[in-house]
Amino acid sequence: MKKNDFHYELPPELIAQAPLAERSASRLLVVPPAPAPREDRVFRELPQLLQPGDLLVFNDTRVIPARLFGQKSTGGRVEILIERLLGGMEARAQIGVSKSPKAGARIALDAGGEAEVLDREGEFYRLRFHVPESLEQWLLHAGRLPLPPYIQREPGSDDQERYQTVFAREVGAVAAPTAGLHFDDALLAQLRERGVEFGHVTLHVGAGTFQPVRAESLDQHVMHSEWLNVGAGLVEQIRRTRAAGGRVIAVGTTVVRALESAIRHHSGVAGEESELQPFAGETRLFILPGYRIRSVDGLITNFHLPESTLLMLVSAFAGKDAVFAAYEHAIRERYRFFSYGDAMLLWPTAEV
Repeated sequence: MKKNDFHYELPPELIAQAPLAERSASRLLVVPPAPAPREDRVFRELPQLLQPGDLLVFNDTRVIPARLFGQKSTGGRVEILIERLLGGMEARAQIGVSKSPKAGARIALDAGGEAEVLDREGEFYRLRFHVPESLEQWLLHAGRLPLPPYIQREPGSDDQERYQTVFAREVGAVAAPTAGLHFDDALLAQLRERGVEFGHVTLHVGAGTFQPVRAESLDQHVMHSEWLNVGAGLVEQIRRTRAAGGRVIAVGTTVVRALESAIRHHSGVAGEESELQPFAGETRLFILPGYRIRSVDGLITNFHLPESTLLMLVSAFAGKDAVFAAYEHAIRERYRFFSYGDAMLLWPTAEV
């Protein structure tokens, strides 16, 4: 399977540059199993599309202000994008600079304090920060929100709220789980009244989510690593939902990746059947067509970049032909794409 198997042409003006005034006012493209027709809906109509006893699983990660600027001792300007907090005063980060700094180099930060380069592994550096409070607390006022690279503007005050989900609580992501951005408190209340239940995983979305797939042959691609936690409480919720005949619906590709990683972690042999069990740790799971997703029955997701691993995961779930036909429809109907764009509700098809 090749990278260009997942290419499509997107008019640049369909890339959403800002959120709508209301979260739940986004459009929702419903893609049922064939041969049922697609439906153009509004996201706030989601309660009408779910059933009492269904379980929505959200990613409760919280985006940190992970973008920093500074200056090397030689005078060169530096941009730092923190990829992960490592505990204490250390972090793993990407550094944008004309000449790569070596171990021992210090970067004077515009917000005060210094970042010391400890070592480098591939494109990431391990940094130790010398700042007057805990790194997590310091970033809250010193860092800038790292909007995705396809949003061609600097973050504004509205982004501090709108590039977080309303249920975000576990600090550690550098990108939002964007399918969750469509939910507001009023919609969550309507879903509860409908009898829909809620569960949560944590997967800290890393900067690798924006890295392009460079290998033309997908079996050569090395997936980036992300940290996740699937708790025992959620595992029990999922078992109870399915035993009662309800459906498990992932809110975002990160939820699918977390749940499937938990299953794979407990499989003795790749591909061996295993039940979902609690798991906390790293994942490099790469899901593409040919992989059978067993952890969820439905998927709410935004529209993803051409040739991205997220588009490949969605194609594995709902079938590549169905997904690409839906994308063609969305482009014709002028849906808004990517992080601040519109959403899809996908059900698996017989071709998967």
